[in-house]
Amino acid sequence: MSEVPTAHIHAHVHLAAVPFLPELRLHQADEPIGLFELAGGGYSSDRPPPFWAFAWAGGQGLARYVLDHPDTVKGRRVLDLAAGSGLVAIAAALAGAAAVRAVDVDADAVRAIGRNASANGVAVEATLGDVLAEDAGDAEVILAGDAFYSKAMADRVLAFTRRAARNGTRVLVGDPDRAYLPRRLFRLLHTYDVPTGPALEGVPVKRTMIWELPGPA
Repeated sequence: MSEVPTAHIHAHVHLAAVPFLPELRLHQADEPIGLFELAGGGYSSDRPPPFWAFAWAGGQGLARYVLDHPDTVKGRRVLDLAAGSGLVAIAAALAGAAAVRAVDVDADAVRAIGRNASANGVAVEATLGDVLAEDAGDAEVILAGDAFYSKAMADRVLAFTRRAARNGTRVLVGDPDRAYLPRRLFRLLHTYDVPTGPALEGVPVKRTMIWELPGPA
């Protein structure tokens, strides 16, 4: 399969405001479908599509919730899972988190997180790697936007976050009604109608829920 250089992809990404989050800006793709093709044919490629180049509905909703409820993260150590663009991590930093670590398995995403954090004047530790087989370390809050997009990913994220919740870490999830989120295990906190591009989500507005995974009783 063809592999397009990272520089070619970045040529189609520009710093722009996020309409649902006017407090911050992200390096975003102008045209989602075209950029997926540039990455080697989207999901048929041996490289992951550049998820980092889009403001997905679940991440937007979760970032909005954090900014609207800063006490969720203020003064706490935060871990952003499958961080993509770093949108949620940046929102946590803006809301006053003591430290923010954003983790992704895509090296391009890690680079994008650094660029986006700098563009918003915040400090975010961007980490390349798969932490889902580990524990949450010293994180006091885990944030996961759009992490339940496939069964394999959902199963791993759920196992990781349940371990963390049992140890007292607060877990919040932003999810636009993806099929693999086990809603029965979560408590609904809030609902947003998030504007999205039809080319990205198929609809101009996506109903997005903010969920909390309960810890020990």
